[in-house]
Amino acid sequence: MRRSFAEYLRDEARPIWDAIFAHPFLAELVAGTLPLAKFQYFLTQDYLYLEGFGRAVALALGRAPDSDAVTRLAARVLTPIERPLHARLLGLAGLSVDDAKAAEPSPSTRAYTDHMLATAGLRGLGETVAALLPCPWSYDEIGTRLAGQRESPDATYREWVGFYTSGFLRESVRAWRELLELTATQSSTAERARMQEAFLLSSRYELAFWDAAFRREGWPG
Repeated sequence: MRRSFAEYLRDEARPIWDAIFAHPFLAELVAGTLPLAKFQYFLTQDYLYLEGFGRAVALALGRAPDSDAVTRLAARVLTPIERPLHARLLGLAGLSVDDAKAAEPSPSTRAYTDHMLATAGLRGLGETVAALLPCPWSYDEIGTRLAGQRESPDATYREWVGFYTSGFLRESVRAWRELLELTATQSSTAERARMQEAFLLSSRYELAFWDAAFRREGWPG
């Protein structure tokens, strides 16, 4: 059976995603040994990232060619479904939404959001979908993988894990994968190559984002 374009991109990104799934941030989170300061850093940066993600989706909606594409994009629109989770987790971690809003984007967060916004603003719909898909798709896979592991002894970390193991992202990932397939079938070979480049770059930024949280990355100087 011929692979779908989404499956092809997933296979091309496999080494990057495997590095994400094996990252010590996730291992320590599940074990309950992750220092709280690293989780706080992660939460604030993720909050800022999702604002950029939402803006990129809004730009993509403006390029949607028909109502079907709008419906699929709307599965991940403007206020991502992680927002209520962030509000709860920030409180459990001793932070507020205002703390997250006041945080400075890290180099990795800035680069990743700039990549998404530039793609959504300057490139076609296919490239934009390819650039935005690795985030929800990889998190959904993280949830699937963590579902078979023992629960974290830390209540705050269990809350985070429980959200993603529950499969809340699955429907939006399915809709976006379908939109990726649709745009790929309507694209030239050169356009599909650019879609692959966008997907792989976002996958690399996903790995960089986890690593930045583990190191609590800051700006030089």
